[in-house]
Amino acid sequence: MQRTRVLIVDDSPSVRSVLQQVLSSDPNIEVVGTAEDPYVARDEIKKLNPDVLTLDIEMPRMDGISFLKNLMRLRPMPVVMVSTLTEKGAPLTLEALEIGAVDYIAKPQVAQDLGLSGYAEEICSKVKMAANAKVRGYKHETSKKNTLVVPERVSERLDVSRVIGIGASTGGTEAVKEVLIRMPEYCPPIIISQHIPAGFSRSFADRVNASSTIEVREAMDGDQLKPGLALVAPGNRHLVLKKRGIHYFASLDDGERVNLHKPSVEVMFDSMNLVTKGHCVAAMLTGMGADGAQAMLRLKKVGVPTLAQDEATSVVWGMPGAAVKLGAIDRQVALPHMTQAILKSCLK
Repeated sequence: MQRTRVLIVDDSPSVRSVLQQVLSSDPNIEVVGTAEDPYVARDEIKKLNPDVLTLDIEMPRMDGISFLKNLMRLRPMPVVMVSTLTEKGAPLTLEALEIGAVDYIAKPQVAQDLGLSGYAEEICSKVKMAANAKVRGYKHETSKKNTLVVPERVSERLDVSRVIGIGASTGGTEAVKEVLIRMPEYCPPIIISQHIPAGFSRSFADRVNASSTIEVREAMDGDQLKPGLALVAPGNRHLVLKKRGIHYFASLDDGERVNLHKPSVEVMFDSMNLVTKGHCVAAMLTGMGADGAQAMLRLKKVGVPTLAQDEATSVVWGMPGAAVKLGAIDRQVALPHMTQAILKSCLK
């Protein structure tokens, strides 16, 4: 197996040292160099031609966001952002993903025990995944509503008593956004489990809401589902669908991780299967791993329409690919056509 060649860009010598130590512990990763700022990084990229860049957000001389825009416009390559995984760090990290970064990792806490195997495993896994991810160039676009124009005769035939469930992970913040900003105002209710840190989910929902005709917000325990509303699972909580009478409600579960994740797509899809009696639609978007694939197979077996983002438009074809390999998918769909495919599955 060819080693993944990484260039570390961070203004902190101690952080560079920690990242180099952690990444070098994986025999399939080679740290080819480090840079203390984007100007040095620019020269190192030309000289070393790394497979992946880890990039700090806050740096002197030029910040990581500005450098990322230049990089993705002139020389697109896989980038993993080194971010503070808090609400304060969320907006800039989400902007980096919008620009074209593949993923993000927590900024290492140098004062803590450097032997934390969980952190090392996560960062090494994300860097190796990034090396094989699909990278898109950056094109500046102002945030705008991009609702899919649904013919009135079709809009009238939408069954808004159905529930739409969407699962996603790596690359999913932008994929989910693309699906939701095309939704018509009176679409069926939507619930979303996106693998995301606790401090990020509200900022993510607010960011998508600002570009959407429908209402998009972070789910709260007891929220009632309604047409034209999309609820995003909070980071570190499972989103479970409940039913009282004829109405559906969101329930937040603080249980154990499932498939290493909380929120877990598996948990959400299984709850949909239990309470809707097949009256739902499930869509799997880009993401690393296989969370939700088994639950999609259970949904398909009871006649629920199941859709997966195709490999060509997925940043990482892990979760949708796993569902396809299980035979859990009715149809593979390119991302630009996913909203239309979901709505077609919701016709009366």
